[in-house]
Amino acid sequence: MQDQIQEIAQRIRTLREILEFTPEYMANETGITPEEYLDCENGKSDFSFTFLYNCAQVFHVDIVELLTGETPKLSFYSIVRKGSGLNINRRKGFTYHHMAYRFNNKTAEPFLVTAPYFEEEQDKPIHLSYHEGQEFDYILSGSLKVQMEGHTEVLNEGDAIYYDSGHGHGMIATGGKECKFLAIVMKSETQGEEEE
Repeated sequence: MQDQIQEIAQRIRTLREILEFTPEYMANETGITPEEYLDCENGKSDFSFTFLYNCAQVFHVDIVELLTGETPKLSFYSIVRKGSGLNINRRKGFTYHHMAYRFNNKTAEPFLVTAPYFEEEQDKPIHLSYHEGQEFDYILSGSLKVQMEGHTEVLNEGDAIYYDSGHGHGMIATGGKECKFLAIVMKSETQGEEEE
């Protein structure tokens, strides 16, 4: 895991230097302090999915390039068989499986997410993330407590939520067991225009 963090950190630092962005600029674009950004870029701390997603958007690369160092090649269709999505372990036990990691120029990033249940999180404030675009989450099993800025909702199997991910959002498994859900992160319209 630490080796993977170091490899991703190196890719982020290299892209930032190639594009001649300052650490302060990247910190601002990713929504963290310059000190936190440098800790991530130097591999001293792990990074959240939101941080990686925001870096990929700023660099105009596929998030898969940051994770693996390889550019997705497929442009017609891509199949990911059961249990074989690109595994991304982030955020205290959350596991993301990228379900279209071989497809190039995606307009959305689909993930199968497993959120672990932690009793100690149940009565604490939920950490909120922000990134451009919109997101759709569909609950496959378990229950998810979702914080949308000042609103809290509990989603159960078969429930779905669609939201503007530029607003604060966060989630934890609730109900005593892990939660599995399909998360589809869609780029904003301006992001698509920038790439054309």
